[in-house]
This record gives sequence, structure tokens and C-alpha cells, in this order.
Amino acid sequence: KGGLKPATAINVRHILCEKQSKALEALEKIQEGQRFDKAAQEYSEDKAKAGGSLGWMSRGSMVGAFQDAAFALTPSTVDKPILSPLVKTNFGYHIIMVEGRR
Repeated sequence: KGGLKPATAINVRHILCEKQSKALEALEKIQEGQRFDKAAQEYSEDKAKAGGSLGWMSRGSMVGAFQDAAFALTPSTVDKPILSPLVKTNFGYHIIMVEGRR
């Protein structure tokens, strides 16, 4: 397996929490089997209320650490998400998953 093909855009979802403790709680819920979109509705403090969806984002339109983590992820589904570790940006702590690449 040669890893991921380079992509110029990703269909991304995230959960954003100001406090690390809250982000860790959300991460735990997902690891216990909660769907990513449900956890996003419950925990995310972002405007992306639609299950954390940010839609298609192109390379260069996201903050550095978020972009690096997001582009490194293998696409997955909300019921079996492949998650990033917590990513700290100036917005807070993000948990990221990617639904598609192009």
C-alpha cells in the first residue's frame, strides 16, 4: 500500500472545543462507539452544526496544524471514523475526520 494519493481538497468534519478536557471527553465518546456527527452536535463549539461538517476544503484554506492533520487522514465514515489525535490551533482543540479526498 503506497499510502494516500496527494489530494488538493478534502471533505472534512471536525469537533472543536475550547477546553482540552471537553475535547478529550468527545474523543472518548467516539472511541466508545458514538457516531462522529452525534458527538459533534453534542460537543462541538463551532458553527458547523451539521454534524461537524465543514464540507470540501482546499489545501491552503485551513490553519497549518489542522490542515496537516486533516490531509494525513484516511477517508472514513461517521459511524466508523478514523480520527486525528487532538489538534491544537488558535481556535481551540479539534478532533478531525475526513470523508473524501480529491
